[in-house]
Amino acid sequence: MTVRDPQPGEQPARAADAPLPAPRAPLSAQTWREIAHLLSNMPVDVVGFVYVAAALYVSAVLSFTVVGLPLLALGLLGCRGLGRIERRRVRALLRVRIDEPSPLRTREKGFFAWLWARLKDPVAWRGSLYGLIRLPWGILTFTVALVSLFVAWPALPWVARGLTNVDRAMARALLSPSDELERRIAELESDRGVVVDTAAADLRRIERDLHDGAQARLVSLAMELGLAREKLLEDPEAAAKMVGEAHGEVKLALQELRDLARGIHPAILTDRGLGPALTTLSRRCTVPVTVTADLSERPAPAIEGIAYFTVSELLQNVSKHSGARKAAVEVWRSAGRLMLQVTDDGKGGAGARPGSGLDGLAERLNAVDGLLVVDSPTGGPTTVTAELPWRARERAGR
Repeated sequence: MTVRDPQPGEQPARAADAPLPAPRAPLSAQTWREIAHLLSNMPVDVVGFVYVAAALYVSAVLSFTVVGLPLLALGLLGCRGLGRIERRRVRALLRVRIDEPSPLRTREKGFFAWLWARLKDPVAWRGSLYGLIRLPWGILTFTVALVSLFVAWPALPWVARGLTNVDRAMARALLSPSDELERRIAELESDRGVVVDTAAADLRRIERDLHDGAQARLVSLAMELGLAREKLLEDPEAAAKMVGEAHGEVKLALQELRDLARGIHPAILTDRGLGPALTTLSRRCTVPVTVTADLSERPAPAIEGIAYFTVSELLQNVSKHSGARKAAVEVWRSAGRLMLQVTDDGKGGAGARPGSGLDGLAERLNAVDGLLVVDSPTGGPTTVTAELPWRARERAGR
């Protein structure tokens, strides 16, 4: 997770490629990977060219027969497979991550729906174009890399980087998903898994809290009332004492149920909105918290709930880890986004490291098209900014 200054309105980065080390002599590991890629270009590109050319030629010759179009569809399906192999090779040797296109889906069942979906598949057509134009380039790069290994050794790192940069550009241009919609589909499929995991974890937490808390107290209460009923005639004083203890257990069970209900969705959030709910939430923090909410209208209930629990988790971090003397919560709307900012004057050093609470919070926000930015230099102060998409609350009666 990248830790940087907040950029309001910025969308979360998904698959940024790590910067490559600069070419240098003697040869680095990355340079050897680039040389291996250049030397493998010719055999790979020859196979790809022969397959694509043969598939298109045979399909064209048989286009006036019944089997022409089905053969073309099968050939294009193979072009998709060649593109998948090439994306893996580029990822392994050139350190370029290219998102996989979404799988082909047809809304209708049947052979003709399947055939039409394959024939109009842009990913397969661009894969076939990639296979056709790569052959001259593959022969050239193979020859230059092989010759440079023997006669231009000192310049080889820079030669390899320049040639593979062209490979990177070609792969990004022709092997990437079709358009922004394809990328968005891939992101949403990934985010759906995060949402499902989060919901399952919340259900397990609620079940555990009910089993270990209120349920255990109610079982104990039932046993005490049963014993009190048995002693009611024999020893009224002991029975009254036991009923009093059971009354105390009822109060504790009710309090635990209220706390659990507040953890699911606080009533004040539904009744009065985000500002008053955050003000009530801030009173449970161990350090003084100032809440400023500048919202002319309320967002949709789902967005409001996510914002509440985001601030709740951030204030828990302030209480447990910051060592702060004061904190502040600000909420406002900006350019179609709901902005949340929690600051404290603590020791700093917070970060969305893998496996940390902030990393999990960032994943949950990403799943709803949100963003989390952490700015926490050592020594403080710490500023955590969260963005959520704004959706207006539907009016009653619409």
